[in-house]
Amino acid sequence: MSREPTRRTTGEATRRTTVRTTHAEPALVAAALAPDDTDAMTVRVDGDAIECVVERPTTGGLRTTVDDYVVNLHVADRVVERARSHRADDTGDVPDGDTPDTADTDTTDATDTTDTTDTTDTTNT
Repeated sequence: MSREPTRRTTGEATRRTTVRTTHAEPALVAAALAPDDTDAMTVRVDGDAIECVVERPTTGGLRTTVDDYVVNLHVADRVVERARSHRADDTGDVPDGDTPDTADTDTTDATDTTDTTDTTDTTNT
């Protein structure tokens, strides 16, 4: 026996929150998160910020959706920052406050070798 899902009535209250965060590459971070966006979310990029409005019928649902979004946001932002750092290392630029890593510098002719870099994230979050 199947049962019809309970539907909200028009007058029923919803819970809503807005999460606004700033990023060095907000469009890229938002694009990385887009596959995980749900119908309960409205996301837009505004300058250096991402604004995500979440609306859910229950407090528990709102909490769960926001928690998932913030965890994914943190991961996406770290990946983008890591990519920026590696890109800067390749061009010789030093990103915000970092020091150049000379251990990976290749002093041979680039046409004679193929460079690979192994990295390990040792920071605790």
